Amino acid sequence: MAMFVFLIALFLFIFLPIIYMLSTPGDLSLLLDREVVDAFKTTLSAGVVATLIALIFGIPTGYILARHDFKFKSFIEAILDLPMAIPHSVIGIIILSFIYGIDVIKFIGKYVVDNFWGIVVVYLFVGIPFMVNSIRDGFLSVDEEIEYVSRTLGASKIRTFFEISLPLIKNNIISGIILSFARGISEVGAILIIAYYPKTVPVLIYERFTSFGLNASKPISVGMILISLMLFAVLRMFGNIKRGKDA
Repeated sequence: MAMFVFLIALFLFIFLPIIYMLSTPGDLSLLLDREVVDAFKTTLSAGVVATLIALIFGIPTGYILARHDFKFKSFIEAILDLPMAIPHSVIGIIILSFIYGIDVIKFIGKYVVDNFWGIVVVYLFVGIPFMVNSIRDGFLSVDEEIEYVSRTLGASKIRTFFEISLPLIKNNIISGIILSFARGISEVGAILIIAYYPKTVPVLIYERFTSFGLNASKPISVGMILISLMLFAVLRMFGNIKRGKDA
C-alpha cells in the first residue's frame, strides 16, 4: 500500500497539470493563425526529414553495435548517447561553433543558420541516440541462431538481414522513429541559437509567452500536448503488441 501511495503521487504530479491544461486551453481559434499553422508545418516536416535520416543511419549503426565487438566500441556508444546529456542551449553552441570554426565548411552556415535545414540538423543531433538505442536493443533481442539457420539454408547475409533480422525488430524500429521524432520536435534551446527562423512551434510558444503572456501561449501548447499524446499512444500500442507476441 505504501508503494501505491508513491505511485499515485507521481502519477498525479504529471497527470493533474496536463489534464488541467487540456481542460482550460484558452482561445483555440489562435491555432488557425497563419503564423501558428506555418510553425506546425515547419516543425512536423523538419521532424519527418530528420527522423528519416536518423532511420537510414540508425539501422546499420544499431546492427553493428549489436552484432560486433571492436576497439573503442564503448567510446563510440558513449559519444552517440552524449546528446541526451548535453544541455539544449549548449547543443546549439556546439553546432554553430563547429560550422563557423572550420574554414572548409563555413559555407554550410548559409544553409543551416536561420534555415529549415538548421532545424533538421538540430532535430537529428538530439534524436539520433533514441533511434540507435532502440534499434540496437532490437537486434540484441534477436537470437543469432535464427540468422545462422538462415545462412545454413543458403540465404546470403544481406537476404538474412532484410528478410529475417529486420522484420523481427519492426516494433523497435517504430519505437525509435516515434521517440526520435518526439525528441526532435520538442527541442527549443538549440533551435533558438541555430535557426530562430523559420519558427518552430516550441519557439513560437516561447515568443508568444514572453511577448503576450500565458493566455497567448496556452492554445499552441495544447496543440503540442495533443501531438505528443498521439505519438505516445502509438508507441504504447506497438509496445503492447510486442509484449503480446512475446507472451
